Amino acid sequence: MTTASDPAPPSRLRAQSPARRIASRPEFGALLGTIFVLVVFGILGFSSSANLGFGGGFISLGGAAGVLELAAQVGILGASVTLLMIAGEFDLSVGAMIGASGMLLAILLAVYGLPPIIAFPATFAFALAIGALNGWIVIRTGLPSFIVTLATQLILAGGTIALTRAITSQTIVNVPASAASDPITKLFSANLITVGTARFNVELLWWVAVVVVGSWVLLRTRFGNWIFAVGGSAQAARYVGVPVRRVKILLFMATAASAALYACITVPQVGSANVLNGTGKEFEAIITAVVGGTLLTGGYGSVVGSALGAIILGATNLGIFYAGINTDWYKAVLGLLLLLAVLVNTYVLRRASGARA
Repeated sequence: MTTASDPAPPSRLRAQSPARRIASRPEFGALLGTIFVLVVFGILGFSSSANLGFGGGFISLGGAAGVLELAAQVGILGASVTLLMIAGEFDLSVGAMIGASGMLLAILLAVYGLPPIIAFPATFAFALAIGALNGWIVIRTGLPSFIVTLATQLILAGGTIALTRAITSQTIVNVPASAASDPITKLFSANLITVGTARFNVELLWWVAVVVVGSWVLLRTRFGNWIFAVGGSAQAARYVGVPVRRVKILLFMATAASAALYACITVPQVGSANVLNGTGKEFEAIITAVVGGTLLTGGYGSVVGSALGAIILGATNLGIFYAGINTDWYKAVLGLLLLLAVLVNTYVLRRASGARA
Protein backbone atom coordinates (compact mmCIF):
# COMPACT_ATOMS: atom_id res chain seq x y z
CA MET A 1 0.00 0.00 0.00
CA THR A 2 1.37 3.42 -0.90
CA THR A 3 0.72 6.78 0.64
CA ALA A 4 0.64 10.23 -0.89
CA SER A 5 4.29 10.77 0.07
CA ASP A 6 5.56 7.51 -1.45
CA PRO A 7 7.38 7.66 -4.78
CA ALA A 8 5.48 6.22 -7.69
CA PRO A 9 6.05 2.49 -8.29
CA PRO A 10 7.85 1.51 -11.53
CA SER A 11 4.64 0.29 -13.19
CA ARG A 12 3.02 3.64 -12.63
CA LEU A 13 6.09 5.54 -13.82
CA ARG A 14 6.05 3.61 -17.09
CA ALA A 15 2.47 4.70 -17.65
CA GLN A 16 3.21 8.35 -17.00
CA SER A 17 3.77 10.97 -19.65
CA PRO A 18 7.36 12.09 -20.33
CA ALA A 19 6.72 15.42 -18.58
CA ARG A 20 5.41 13.69 -15.47
CA ARG A 21 8.32 11.23 -15.47
CA ILE A 22 10.74 14.16 -15.53
CA ALA A 23 8.82 15.92 -12.75
CA SER A 24 8.97 12.75 -10.65
CA ARG A 25 12.77 12.88 -10.52
CA PRO A 26 14.19 14.07 -7.17
CA GLU A 27 16.44 16.53 -9.03
CA PHE A 28 13.57 18.31 -10.79
CA GLY A 29 12.77 20.80 -8.02
CA ALA A 30 16.48 21.43 -7.40
CA LEU A 31 17.05 22.15 -11.09
CA LEU A 32 14.25 24.72 -11.11
CA GLY A 33 15.63 26.21 -7.90
CA THR A 34 19.14 26.45 -9.36
CA ILE A 35 17.90 28.28 -12.45
CA PHE A 36 15.80 30.63 -10.33
CA VAL A 37 18.61 31.50 -7.90
CA LEU A 38 21.18 32.05 -10.65
CA VAL A 39 18.83 34.28 -12.62
CA VAL A 40 17.72 36.34 -9.60
CA PHE A 41 21.19 36.92 -8.19
CA GLY A 42 22.57 37.38 -11.69
CA ILE A 43 20.20 40.29 -12.23
CA LEU A 44 20.61 41.74 -8.73
CA GLY A 45 24.36 41.20 -8.67
CA PHE A 46 24.92 42.72 -12.10
CA SER A 47 22.84 45.79 -11.35
CA SER A 48 24.55 46.50 -8.03
CA SER A 49 28.10 45.35 -8.84
CA ALA A 50 28.64 48.27 -11.20
CA ASN A 51 28.15 50.62 -8.25
CA LEU A 52 30.28 48.46 -5.99
CA GLY A 53 33.12 48.30 -8.50
CA PHE A 54 33.12 44.54 -9.07
CA GLY A 55 33.12 44.82 -12.86
CA GLY A 56 30.32 42.35 -13.57
CA GLY A 57 30.41 40.72 -10.15
CA PHE A 58 28.19 37.68 -9.93
CA ILE A 59 27.99 37.25 -13.72
CA SER A 60 31.72 36.88 -14.29
CA LEU A 61 34.41 34.23 -14.30
CA GLY A 62 35.42 35.30 -10.82
CA GLY A 63 31.84 34.99 -9.63
CA ALA A 64 31.56 31.51 -11.15
CA ALA A 65 34.81 30.46 -9.45
CA GLY A 66 33.52 31.71 -6.11
CA VAL A 67 30.19 29.92 -6.44
CA LEU A 68 31.86 26.66 -7.49
CA GLU A 69 34.37 26.84 -4.62
CA LEU A 70 31.60 27.22 -2.04
CA ALA A 71 29.45 24.61 -3.77
CA ALA A 72 32.31 22.09 -3.96
CA GLN A 73 33.02 22.31 -0.24
CA VAL A 74 29.45 21.83 0.96
CA GLY A 75 28.73 19.50 -1.97
CA ILE A 76 31.35 17.00 -0.82
CA LEU A 77 29.53 16.78 2.49
CA GLY A 78 26.08 16.86 0.89
CA ALA A 79 26.66 13.83 -1.34
CA SER A 80 27.44 11.46 1.55
CA VAL A 81 24.82 13.01 3.83
CA THR A 82 22.27 12.46 1.04
CA LEU A 83 23.05 8.74 0.90
CA LEU A 84 22.70 8.48 4.67
CA MET A 85 19.41 10.38 4.66
CA ILE A 86 18.02 8.17 1.90
CA ALA A 87 18.76 5.28 4.27
CA GLY A 88 16.68 7.05 6.90
CA GLU A 89 19.45 8.33 9.19
CA PHE A 90 21.09 11.65 10.11
CA ASP A 91 24.64 12.62 11.02
CA LEU A 92 24.92 15.83 13.02
CA SER A 93 28.59 15.23 13.83
CA VAL A 94 30.05 16.08 10.41
CA GLY A 95 30.62 19.73 11.35
CA ALA A 96 32.58 18.84 14.48
CA MET A 97 34.36 16.09 12.52
CA ILE A 98 35.69 18.76 10.15
CA GLY A 99 37.20 20.66 13.05
CA ALA A 100 38.58 17.52 14.73
CA SER A 101 40.03 16.06 11.52
CA GLY A 102 41.55 19.36 10.46
CA MET A 103 43.16 19.91 13.85
CA LEU A 104 44.45 16.34 13.95
CA LEU A 105 46.03 16.83 10.53
CA ALA A 106 47.65 20.11 11.54
CA ILE A 107 49.00 18.72 14.83
CA LEU A 108 50.43 15.64 13.14
CA LEU A 109 52.19 17.86 10.59
CA ALA A 110 53.26 20.79 12.78
CA VAL A 111 53.72 19.38 16.28
CA TYR A 112 54.81 15.80 15.66
CA GLY A 113 56.49 16.47 12.33
CA LEU A 114 54.93 13.52 10.50
CA PRO A 115 55.17 13.59 6.71
CA PRO A 116 51.94 14.18 4.77
CA ILE A 117 52.02 10.63 3.38
CA ILE A 118 51.36 9.45 6.96
CA ALA A 119 49.36 12.39 8.35
CA PHE A 120 46.64 12.40 5.69
CA PRO A 121 45.84 8.64 5.87
CA ALA A 122 45.90 8.85 9.68
CA THR A 123 43.33 11.66 9.52
CA PHE A 124 41.03 9.58 7.32
CA ALA A 125 41.52 6.53 9.55
CA PHE A 126 40.45 8.57 12.57
CA ALA A 127 37.32 9.79 10.79
CA LEU A 128 36.39 6.32 9.55
CA ALA A 129 36.74 4.92 13.07
CA ILE A 130 34.42 7.57 14.52
CA GLY A 131 31.93 7.00 11.70
CA ALA A 132 31.96 3.26 12.32
CA LEU A 133 31.43 3.89 16.03
CA ASN A 134 28.45 6.14 15.30
CA GLY A 135 26.86 3.46 13.11
CA TRP A 136 27.59 0.69 15.61
CA ILE A 137 26.00 2.64 18.49
CA VAL A 138 22.89 3.41 16.42
CA ILE A 139 22.52 -0.24 15.43
CA ARG A 140 23.28 -1.76 18.84
CA THR A 141 21.21 0.61 20.97
CA GLY A 142 18.33 1.43 18.63
CA LEU A 143 18.67 5.09 19.62
CA PRO A 144 17.79 7.71 16.99
CA SER A 145 20.84 8.69 14.98
CA PHE A 146 19.90 12.31 15.65
CA ILE A 147 20.68 11.80 19.36
CA VAL A 148 23.76 9.62 18.88
CA THR A 149 25.46 11.94 16.41
CA LEU A 150 24.47 15.03 18.40
CA ALA A 151 26.33 13.50 21.34
CA THR A 152 29.28 12.73 19.06
CA GLN A 153 29.25 16.30 17.82
CA LEU A 154 29.53 17.65 21.37
CA ILE A 155 32.24 15.14 22.30
CA LEU A 156 34.30 15.94 19.21
CA ALA A 157 33.88 19.71 19.53
CA GLY A 158 34.75 19.79 23.22
CA GLY A 159 37.52 17.22 22.90
CA THR A 160 39.12 19.10 20.02
CA ILE A 161 39.29 22.33 21.99
CA ALA A 162 40.54 20.69 25.19
CA LEU A 163 43.18 18.47 23.58
CA THR A 164 44.44 21.20 21.25
CA ARG A 165 44.95 23.56 24.19
CA ALA A 166 46.66 20.80 26.16
CA ILE A 167 49.05 19.95 23.32
CA THR A 168 49.73 23.37 21.79
CA SER A 169 48.34 25.93 24.31
CA GLN A 170 46.53 27.45 21.32
CA THR A 171 43.32 27.05 19.35
CA ILE A 172 44.92 27.64 15.94
CA VAL A 173 47.73 25.51 14.51
CA ASN A 174 49.62 26.56 11.39
CA VAL A 175 50.59 24.09 8.68
CA PRO A 176 54.39 24.03 8.10
CA ALA A 177 55.55 25.42 4.75
CA SER A 178 57.37 22.18 3.97
CA ALA A 179 54.16 20.19 4.39
CA ALA A 180 52.11 22.70 2.37
CA SER A 181 54.41 22.24 -0.63
CA ASP A 182 54.44 18.43 -0.44
CA PRO A 183 52.95 16.60 -3.49
CA ILE A 184 50.56 14.67 -1.23
CA THR A 185 49.22 17.93 0.19
CA LYS A 186 48.88 19.34 -3.32
CA LEU A 187 46.48 16.52 -4.15
CA PHE A 188 44.00 18.28 -1.86
CA SER A 189 44.92 21.95 -2.27
CA ALA A 190 46.47 22.51 -5.71
CA ASN A 191 45.29 25.24 -8.01
CA LEU A 192 44.02 23.80 -11.31
CA ILE A 193 43.87 26.96 -13.36
CA THR A 194 43.88 30.70 -12.81
CA VAL A 195 42.24 33.09 -15.26
CA GLY A 196 42.71 36.69 -14.16
CA THR A 197 41.47 36.80 -10.57
CA ALA A 198 39.44 33.59 -10.93
CA ARG A 199 41.02 30.53 -9.30
CA PHE A 200 39.72 27.02 -9.87
CA ASN A 201 41.15 24.57 -7.34
CA VAL A 202 41.43 20.79 -7.20
CA GLU A 203 38.50 20.60 -4.77
CA LEU A 204 36.25 20.86 -7.85
CA LEU A 205 37.61 17.52 -9.09
CA TRP A 206 37.10 15.97 -5.66
CA TRP A 207 33.50 17.21 -5.67
CA VAL A 208 32.83 15.82 -9.14
CA ALA A 209 34.43 12.50 -8.18
CA VAL A 210 32.35 12.21 -5.00
CA VAL A 211 29.10 13.03 -6.86
CA VAL A 212 29.85 10.63 -9.74
CA VAL A 213 30.82 7.76 -7.46
CA GLY A 214 27.93 8.40 -5.09
CA SER A 215 25.40 8.57 -7.91
CA TRP A 216 26.80 5.43 -9.52
CA VAL A 217 26.63 3.52 -6.24
CA LEU A 218 23.09 4.69 -5.59
CA LEU A 219 21.66 4.02 -9.04
CA ARG A 220 23.80 1.25 -10.56
CA THR A 221 24.78 -1.11 -7.76
CA ARG A 222 23.14 -3.60 -5.42
CA PHE A 223 24.34 -1.51 -2.49
CA GLY A 224 22.34 1.42 -3.87
CA ASN A 225 19.22 -0.73 -3.96
CA TRP A 226 19.92 -1.66 -0.35
CA ILE A 227 20.13 2.03 0.59
CA PHE A 228 16.68 2.72 -0.86
CA ALA A 229 15.27 -0.42 0.76
CA VAL A 230 16.64 0.44 4.20
CA GLY A 231 15.25 3.97 3.95
CA GLY A 232 11.85 2.74 2.82
CA SER A 233 11.49 0.19 5.64
CA ALA A 234 14.43 -1.28 7.53
CA GLN A 235 12.31 -4.14 8.85
CA ALA A 236 11.01 -5.08 5.42
CA ALA A 237 14.55 -4.84 4.06
CA ARG A 238 15.74 -7.36 6.68
CA TYR A 239 13.00 -9.79 5.64
CA VAL A 240 14.32 -9.84 2.06
CA GLY A 241 17.92 -10.32 3.13
CA VAL A 242 19.32 -6.78 3.03
CA PRO A 243 22.28 -6.41 5.47
CA VAL A 244 20.82 -3.36 7.19
CA ARG A 245 23.54 -3.09 9.82
CA ARG A 246 26.34 -3.18 7.29
CA VAL A 247 24.64 -0.60 5.07
CA LYS A 248 24.12 1.90 7.88
CA ILE A 249 27.60 1.54 9.36
CA LEU A 250 29.23 2.01 5.95
CA LEU A 251 27.14 5.10 5.30
CA PHE A 252 28.09 6.64 8.66
CA MET A 253 31.71 5.94 7.77
CA ALA A 254 31.15 7.68 4.42
CA THR A 255 29.82 10.87 6.03
CA ALA A 256 32.75 10.96 8.44
CA ALA A 257 35.20 10.41 5.58
CA SER A 258 33.63 13.25 3.59
CA ALA A 259 34.11 15.55 6.60
CA ALA A 260 37.77 14.50 6.78
CA LEU A 261 38.12 15.18 3.04
CA TYR A 262 36.63 18.64 3.56
CA ALA A 263 39.22 19.28 6.29
CA CYS A 264 42.10 17.93 4.22
CA ILE A 265 41.12 20.33 1.42
CA THR A 266 40.51 23.48 3.44
CA VAL A 267 43.30 23.28 6.04
CA PRO A 268 46.18 23.36 3.50
CA GLN A 269 44.39 26.06 1.50
CA VAL A 270 43.99 28.32 4.54
CA GLY A 271 47.36 27.31 5.94
CA SER A 272 46.07 26.57 9.42
CA ALA A 273 43.51 24.63 11.43
CA ASN A 274 41.08 26.23 13.85
CA VAL A 275 39.13 24.37 16.53
CA LEU A 276 35.96 26.13 15.31
CA ASN A 277 36.32 25.01 11.68
CA GLY A 278 33.21 23.24 10.39
CA THR A 279 30.81 24.85 12.84
CA GLY A 280 27.31 24.68 11.38
CA LYS A 281 28.36 22.75 8.28
CA GLU A 282 26.23 19.77 9.31
CA PHE A 283 23.12 21.88 8.78
CA GLU A 284 24.32 23.18 5.42
CA ALA A 285 24.92 19.57 4.32
CA ILE A 286 21.39 18.58 5.35
CA ILE A 287 19.93 21.64 3.60
CA THR A 288 21.89 20.70 0.48
CA ALA A 289 20.38 17.22 0.54
CA VAL A 290 16.82 18.43 1.16
CA VAL A 291 17.00 21.22 -1.42
CA GLY A 292 18.31 18.55 -3.80
CA GLY A 293 15.13 16.51 -3.43
CA THR A 294 15.93 14.08 -0.60
CA LEU A 295 13.04 13.34 1.73
CA LEU A 296 13.58 13.72 5.47
CA THR A 297 11.68 10.47 5.95
CA GLY A 298 14.17 8.48 3.86
CA GLY A 299 13.77 6.16 0.88
CA TYR A 300 13.90 8.88 -1.79
CA GLY A 301 16.61 11.23 -2.99
CA SER A 302 19.40 11.96 -5.43
CA VAL A 303 23.13 12.61 -5.21
CA VAL A 304 22.95 14.70 -8.38
CA GLY A 305 20.16 16.67 -6.72
CA SER A 306 22.44 17.34 -3.76
CA ALA A 307 25.03 18.77 -6.18
CA LEU A 308 22.40 21.16 -7.51
CA GLY A 309 21.50 21.99 -3.92
CA ALA A 310 25.15 22.81 -3.25
CA ILE A 311 25.18 25.18 -6.23
CA ILE A 312 22.06 26.87 -4.85
CA LEU A 313 23.75 27.39 -1.48
CA GLY A 314 26.97 28.62 -3.06
CA ALA A 315 25.11 31.01 -5.38
CA THR A 316 22.98 32.29 -2.49
CA ASN A 317 26.00 32.87 -0.27
CA LEU A 318 27.95 34.79 -2.90
CA GLY A 319 24.89 36.31 -4.56
CA ILE A 320 23.79 38.07 -1.37
CA PHE A 321 27.20 39.74 -1.21
CA TYR A 322 27.25 40.82 -4.86
CA ALA A 323 23.66 42.05 -4.65
CA GLY A 324 24.71 44.45 -1.88
CA ILE A 325 22.47 42.73 0.70
CA ASN A 326 23.70 42.53 4.29
CA THR A 327 25.33 39.09 4.64
CA ASP A 328 23.78 38.74 8.09
CA TRP A 329 20.66 37.63 6.22
CA TYR A 330 22.38 34.51 4.85
CA LYS A 331 21.15 32.10 7.54
CA ALA A 332 17.64 33.51 7.32
CA VAL A 333 17.71 32.84 3.59
CA LEU A 334 18.95 29.28 4.23
CA GLY A 335 16.02 28.68 6.56
CA LEU A 336 13.62 29.95 3.92
CA LEU A 337 15.25 27.75 1.27
CA LEU A 338 14.87 24.71 3.51
CA LEU A 339 11.18 25.38 4.14
CA LEU A 340 10.47 26.04 0.46
CA ALA A 341 12.39 22.93 -0.58
CA VAL A 342 10.38 20.69 1.71
CA LEU A 343 7.11 22.18 0.46
CA VAL A 344 8.12 21.96 -3.21
CA ASN A 345 9.47 18.41 -2.88
CA THR A 346 6.30 17.23 -1.18
CA TYR A 347 4.09 18.88 -3.78
CA VAL A 348 6.09 17.62 -6.77
CA LEU A 349 6.22 14.08 -5.37
CA ARG A 350 2.46 14.00 -4.78
CA ARG A 351 1.76 15.30 -8.25
CA ALA A 352 4.20 12.85 -9.83
CA SER A 353 2.63 9.97 -7.91
CA GLY A 354 -0.82 10.93 -9.19
CA ALA A 355 -2.03 11.68 -5.65
CA ARG A 356 -4.68 14.21 -4.82
CA ALA A 357 -4.05 16.62 -1.98
